[in-house]
Amino acid sequence: MTKAEYAIEVMDLRKSYGDNEVLKGIHLRVERGQVFALLGPNGAGKTTAIRILATLLRFDSGTARVFGHDVVAEAELVRSRISLTGQFAAVDEELTGRENLIMIARLLGHSRPAARNRASELLAAFDLSDAADRQVKTFSGGMRRRLDIAASIVVTPDLIFLDEPTTGLDPRSRNQVWDIVRALVADGTTVLLTTQYLEEADQLADRIAVIDHGKIIAEGTSRELKASVGDGSLHIRLRDPKRRHEAERLLAQTLDVSVHLESDPTALSAQVSDAQAVGQTLIKLAHAGIEVSDFSLGQPSLDEVFLALTGQPLEDESIAAKEHVA
Repeated sequence: MTKAEYAIEVMDLRKSYGDNEVLKGIHLRVERGQVFALLGPNGAGKTTAIRILATLLRFDSGTARVFGHDVVAEAELVRSRISLTGQFAAVDEELTGRENLIMIARLLGHSRPAARNRASELLAAFDLSDAADRQVKTFSGGMRRRLDIAASIVVTPDLIFLDEPTTGLDPRSRNQVWDIVRALVADGTTVLLTTQYLEEADQLADRIAVIDHGKIIAEGTSRELKASVGDGSLHIRLRDPKRRHEAERLLAQTLDVSVHLESDPTALSAQVSDAQAVGQTLIKLAHAGIEVSDFSLGQPSLDEVFLALTGQPLEDESIAAKEHVA
C-alpha cells in the first residue's frame, strides 16, 4: 500500500511540552475505511496525536501525513478532508439544535435552503428532530454529543477524528454514538477514535493501538491483542477473602504466571497458556482447603491485555496519569 492510500501515516512522531515528552516517537498507519482506535489512559498522548493530525498543533520531529498530504506543509489540503469532534461539545448552547446546524452549513458554503435541508436531514438521522427547536443548553449530554457529531459531518469528511466521544455518557447514549460511528464507516468515512473505554475499542475498532506514556506499546486487531497475552483468562472467586493471598501464591506457583488481585476482595485472575493446568490448580486449591465459589476460563479481555502490557489496569493508569499533560 502506497503512502497516498493510507488515511493516516505517522513516523517517529515526537512532541514535548517543556521537559514533559508527551509523544516519544510513535509510528502509526491507518487504512482507509476503517475504525482505528487509540486506547490508553488520560495523559498517554492520545489527544496530542489527534491535534497534530488535525493540523491544530505543531510537532517537534517526525512526519505525519493524512491521505498522503503533509499536515504542516499541506495543512489546507488536510483540513479539506477531515473533521474533528473533541472531548467537549463545541456547539452554541444559546442556539437551538437546528440553528447550530444551519449556521455551520452556511459557513461551509451552503445556500440558505440547502442549509435548512441538510440540518433537517441530520436532525432526523441523529434522532433529534423532536428537540430541534429547543436551545442546546436544555439538551442531555447524549443529545449534545449527537448534535456535536452531526455538526462535524454537515459536509461528510473522508476522515473524522473522534476524541473520547462517549466520555461521561450513560450506556444508552453511548450505544447511540456507537451506531453513529458504524453508520459513518458504512458510508466510507475513516474514523480515528481515541478512548479510555475498553469495551468501546472492542465494539468498534477494526484495529487498536495501545498507547501508554507517549509510546505505542502494542497494535493489532482485538483478537490479535487478546491472543498476545495468552490462550485464556482464568477468573476465580473465593468463599473466604482472608485466604486470597494464600490462593494467589498457589496460583503463581502452579501456573508460573503473575496473578492479578481484582477490586472484589474475593476475586483474582491470571493469564494461562495451558488450559490443562487450570484443573490442576483447582485441585491444589481444594487440597489446601481454599474453597472456590466460582471460576471461569475464557478469552482474555482488553482490560487484561492492558494489564499484561503495562502492569496496571487501565482505570488505575487513568488516575495515575491525571497530572500528565496530553
